[in-house]
Amino acid sequence: MSRHRRVDPALVSKAEAVVAQARSARELRAAQAVLLPAVAGTTLEQTAKVLGVGRATVARLQAWFGQQERVGMSTQPRRSWGGRRQALLTDSDEKGFLAAWEARAKAGELVVLSEVRTALSERVGHGVAPSVLYRLVARNGWRKVAPDTRHPKADLTVQQEWKKKRFRKCWQPS
Repeated sequence: MSRHRRVDPALVSKAEAVVAQARSARELRAAQAVLLPAVAGTTLEQTAKVLGVGRATVARLQAWFGQQERVGMSTQPRRSWGGRRQALLTDSDEKGFLAAWEARAKAGELVVLSEVRTALSERVGHGVAPSVLYRLVARNGWRKVAPDTRHPKADLTVQQEWKKKRFRKCWQPS
């Protein structure tokens, strides 16, 4: 069974006032996320079910309401989750890192990603998985350029005629 959340009595009185005069649905939900555990003794899961949100959202709403209680209500919350927290390099650093290989690729050279991977691992100071490099390259708009399976100007009838003339005397049944 989940533990019940202890809520500050001053925060509960503020939540009761907000419920009475909520300006937005978010304010109302946040106040309810504080009131339900305090007054009804519900758990985060039960509160989430009543409000129609996820369990983690209830905790976020409670935290947001506590912050707003201190700084004044604002309809737009500050998002603290999401984003590139695990990034090895910033966007501008990535572009600068790939600039040397981009110049070589535009000059017609083949860019081998194993070389780029070793340079990246030297730059960040530790080993880098190949998938990290593939995502970095894709994120910056690079793509693998592979040769076509056939020439665009190839003519199948001319090829067949050439085969008939070239191999006429070879491999005939005896």
